[in-house]
Amino acid sequence: MSKHHHRDRSWAPAPEPLPADARVIDDHTHVASVVPFSREMNRQAIERDQPPVPVYSVDELLVQAQAVGVEGVIDVGCEYPNLDTAVQMALDHPGVVHAALAIHPNEAVLHGHRGVPGPDGLPLSYKSYHDVSFEDALARVHRLALDHPREVVAIGETGMDLFRTGEGAKELQRQAFRDHIALAKELGLPMQIHDRDSHREVIDTLLADGSPERTVFHSYSGDAEMGRIAAEHGWYLSFSGTVSYKGNDGIRESARLVGLDHIMVETDAPYLSPMPYRGRTNAPYMIPYTLAALAEVFDLPVAEVARATRRTTRKVYGI
Repeated sequence: MSKHHHRDRSWAPAPEPLPADARVIDDHTHVASVVPFSREMNRQAIERDQPPVPVYSVDELLVQAQAVGVEGVIDVGCEYPNLDTAVQMALDHPGVVHAALAIHPNEAVLHGHRGVPGPDGLPLSYKSYHDVSFEDALARVHRLALDHPREVVAIGETGMDLFRTGEGAKELQRQAFRDHIALAKELGLPMQIHDRDSHREVIDTLLADGSPERTVFHSYSGDAEMGRIAAEHGWYLSFSGTVSYKGNDGIRESARLVGLDHIMVETDAPYLSPMPYRGRTNAPYMIPYTLAALAEVFDLPVAEVARATRRTTRKVYGI
């Protein structure tokens, strides 16, 4: 029997709820994407004679999160059709869902069909909405942020991704990032950064253009040297389940370097589930597991770390 057959596709059990005075906000998640992701997990499970995996609605996922002390989420719309989805979710769940909007670095070069295949080896795949130019797509981000100032609390995720985009489109991606930096500053909003295989390029661009006052590295994946640079510039680091993965000492060291008042916690759901549930569907209710890993990093009680992330999240996003 292959190991593949035995992969557990079920939901992780609910964690121990956080104390009432230590409720937190998931700094970066894609709640609407959890639904099709879990549907695919269910399809694979049934195909392999495993027990079916329940598929929960957005409303159910938010209720599950609140039951363990995750009182709110910042839902990130970073593909053109998802911009409106994130805003609508915030309108439907006032005070619980907040929206962050941007055109993701991988998407930025697909708009106007300007993509170049990257080291990931995947073929370029254009959707009908990529006929919209990048300029027009970013204008939509701008418009939604102006029209929904209560709902839209950040510009993100933006940045660079040199795993999915080839050298030939690198400068296009950098320019798109610069346009988002300018927009975040113009609107006075914090910015969430995605920087896969591009730490150096992203830092250079931030330093050249001047970073927004509140700059957040989402699902932080840098080393200790980058942690030192972040600490020096007052940047914030948001930690996903990867802070619990065995080889990631640089991520943990960076948390200590920026300190308790510059860290936040996120799921990046449906991806990056914390240990020991890596590989299963992630959702906002999983946050307490990641907080437990961060508490180990700081050698502090989970509730204390939870309260620190909540203070920082509220300060950064004004929520």
